[in-house]
Amino acid sequence: MSLVTVDSVSKNFGNHEAVAQVSFSAAQGTILGLVGSDGAGKTTLLRMIATMLKPTAGRIRVNDLDVVSQKTAVKPLIGYMPQRFGLYQDLTVDENMNFFMDIFGITGKERRSRKDFYLGFSNLLPFVDRLARDLSGGMKQKLGLACVLVHEPVVLILDEPTNGVDPVSRREFWDILTQMRRNGMTILVSTAYMDEGEKCDRLMLMHNARLLAEAPPQELRLNFPDLETAMIHRIRAIDKALSDERFTP
Repeated sequence: MSLVTVDSVSKNFGNHEAVAQVSFSAAQGTILGLVGSDGAGKTTLLRMIATMLKPTAGRIRVNDLDVVSQKTAVKPLIGYMPQRFGLYQDLTVDENMNFFMDIFGITGKERRSRKDFYLGFSNLLPFVDRLARDLSGGMKQKLGLACVLVHEPVVLILDEPTNGVDPVSRREFWDILTQMRRNGMTILVSTAYMDEGEKCDRLMLMHNARLLAEAPPQELRLNFPDLETAMIHRIRAIDKALSDERFTP
């Protein structure tokens, strides 16, 4: 079952085409990764799926609901963590969790249960009284993820969540994502790290606003020594083809 369907979606900012005719679907209980060059359109695409931006053309559906015309119904189904997640630095770990549970109207026994579960899952229970500003980079990202997960979305959207995070914290973060996938959650995540790309069920390679390839990681790196080499080869090949096209008389 496809929980996210993107059909011929484009997004323009004035004369700039940020996303061009992108189509794909993400099945329930899978991790779909987005990789590609800077400025490829990954963030714009994720923000459209998360109802933050309206597509210029095309259609996006989450759990068979249109993200534009049925935005109010879609938003509770989504957990979205942008590159700079809005933790409150002067609040403790516990207070940040309480704030997000207040937003989603989580009360009573369910409130305590979810807080204990997601902070425990993220190994943050020993740090509930620590201010967010005093957490390490990896701990901040795990707290951000816990805050995003408290309303238990069916689709989790993460925009380069581990950029600048140390290798151990990155691994712990991905351990959490892998468990959420096992629990049936659909995860869309952009990443700059090819070792993280290897952990995805499917990978999408974007470049210059377009989707160049979509396949399992092992298929994308076929005949190449590693995934990074395969991605660079595809990007250089399309750039050369476009360059040759421009200068052909």
